Amino acid sequence: MLFLLRLAARLPLRLAHALGAVLGWMVYLCSPRYRKDFKRNLATAGLSDFRLRCSAVAEAGKSVMEVPAVWLRPLERVAGLVVEVSGWEHVDDGARRGKGVIVVTPHIGCWEVVGQYVASRMPITVMYRTPKIRALEPLMRIGRGRGPAMKSVPADLRGVRAMLKALKRGEAIGLLPDQVPGIGEGEWVEFFGKPAYTMTLVRRIAEQTGARVLLCCAERLPGGRGYRFVAEPMLAPRPPESALRALNRSLERLIRRHPEQYLWGYNRYKVPAGVLPPDAR
Repeated sequence: MLFLLRLAARLPLRLAHALGAVLGWMVYLCSPRYRKDFKRNLATAGLSDFRLRCSAVAEAGKSVMEVPAVWLRPLERVAGLVVEVSGWEHVDDGARRGKGVIVVTPHIGCWEVVGQYVASRMPITVMYRTPKIRALEPLMRIGRGRGPAMKSVPADLRGVRAMLKALKRGEAIGLLPDQVPGIGEGEWVEFFGKPAYTMTLVRRIAEQTGARVLLCCAERLPGGRGYRFVAEPMLAPRPPESALRALNRSLERLIRRHPEQYLWGYNRYKVPAGVLPPDAR
């Protein structure tokens, strides 16, 4: 497997994306469950256009094929894939405050590039969960661990402590806000009009540290030209709106700009083990 991943990492981005589009359609056509989740999640967001769905299927495959390059190429080469930058002044502003920066990155575009690009400009600590394919864990730790520039910590109490220390040093941390958390780590909050179990970690760390929270993504550019890094402030809660609803509303705004690049096949609305479903509260 490592040989194949290293081979894939050498592909030009344009070719990797072309192969990824084919892979996306293969998975979509061969997996009824994936296809059902894909369509349902798009419909929940009010996005039922056939052309949009076709684009989203292809983009999902691209998100898989671009990972080997992001994980296995040297950091400077990965950062070099970012050819346009918007909003870095918000990161600089957060760093100047001395309380660190919380980089919030949903599953849109190439989310793996975001941490790598930030690491090329300031130290960042990111969390990882053990992948379902255990053989990928060492590669994930390599890809998300770049020495002093980028540290990878497990999604547990030790990892949270490491992130708090990083913020205390004025560094950045990276979190995936639309990843379904475990029992006791989230609350049911609307996401595109439907309750989704939403992590509370971003809110808790921000309240505890006073760190600047920024919504960041790496949009894919056409023709395999690379990525556009975007950083922007989160939306403020509109009373009596909660901070978690403001978080999800910020994600919705970002996703609606490039809906075809969001990972619609991910089961964002699943009920984690041991958690009461929203209609049982």
